[in-house]
Amino acid sequence: MFSKACEYGIKASVYIIDSSLKNQKVSMKEVAKAIDSPEAYTSKILQQLSRNNIIQSEKGPTGGFSIDKDKIEQINLSTIVSAIDGDSIYNDCGLGFHHCDGGKPCVIHNQYKPIRVELKTMLENTLIVDLSEDIEKGLSFLKP
Repeated sequence: MFSKACEYGIKASVYIIDSSLKNQKVSMKEVAKAIDSPEAYTSKILQQLSRNNIIQSEKGPTGGFSIDKDKIEQINLSTIVSAIDGDSIYNDCGLGFHHCDGGKPCVIHNQYKPIRVELKTMLENTLIVDLSEDIEKGLSFLKP
């Protein structure tokens, strides 16, 4: 459903929020290890999240990645998905057709359309900070 980059972006954002809530900045290597992602790939994803003003990147000996505490309560899953994958998850055909709509639907169009609406609602209503809290409580995990 999500691209691999988006999956890592969501996990990285959750990890960075968790650290930011503890007033800690994290290095790219720490993030990569925490989410079980290759370092080079993690670096590109973190750059993309930084360019989209989701995370902050500070260079130097006291630098690292963080999320501004004022923004923590505003970042939802949709923010991350849009920054990395764009809005294709909300609009594209479930079978990958270039043109699929009510006038010329693919074979799963009518079944997929309500799922896509529910998915959008879930992504827009799920805050990254809530996912971070679930990790703190031991209710969910960033890697197996």
